[in-house]
Amino acid sequence: MAQRLKLIVAYDGAPFAGWQSQSHGNTIQDHLERAFERVVGKPVRVHGAGRTDAGVHALAQCAHADVNKALAPERWMEALNALLPPMIRVLRCRYVSTDFHARLSAKGKIYRYRIWSAPVLPPFDYRRAWHIPHPLDLKILQKAARHFVGTHDFAAFAANRGKPEESTVRTINSVRVRQNGSCVTIEFDGDGFLYKMVRLIVGSLVKCALGKTRIEDLIARLDSDRATPPRLAAPAEGLVLVSVRY
Repeated sequence: MAQRLKLIVAYDGAPFAGWQSQSHGNTIQDHLERAFERVVGKPVRVHGAGRTDAGVHALAQCAHADVNKALAPERWMEALNALLPPMIRVLRCRYVSTDFHARLSAKGKIYRYRIWSAPVLPPFDYRRAWHIPHPLDLKILQKAARHFVGTHDFAAFAANRGKPEESTVRTINSVRVRQNGSCVTIEFDGDGFLYKMVRLIVGSLVKCALGKTRIEDLIARLDSDRATPPRLAAPAEGLVLVSVRY
């Protein structure tokens, strides 16, 4: 009888084409499903809490899979990690009720965006942060970020994935902007996020902090219910899925 296995997965998204399975097979979901198939001898579907884009990283993506091989959770971790690329790792796993669903049971997510604001990007931050070789006005960045907190229609800060969303209304509980030396982090805690929503918000915040956009223009865009070009999406490499709440 199949049992449901809940996984916490971390990955460096740079070499992969995002979470969602694709025909070329180089996605996080594809690699996990191939590892499961090698362990159990037949195809296993892996469901993720959300679809991170190509190049986006995860500290704690959540997923589940239904398996009919009776292995202890520790053995699952060992077996899967032995078969996965070193840039993908199962950090924890346990058996859960079949009522649990990695995506449908999720109550919220935390995303963190990293910006390196200095003339030179350290090599160990390559593909881990958006390099902006100019100073950012941190006070403007923080002031602008506060306007995104609350429940809004984020249609103007979403991209089209090919299929219209049922609703573009989302609630952001908090946006925290911090600076440590040259590293600026922007952390979003929300009930859900639209396609490229965080990257489009960060792009608009950076334009404000560089003096290229007024905060009033950003507010007007947030109050509208449609995308108005031109828009700047921050690069995927600076974005990390920190955790999923249940």
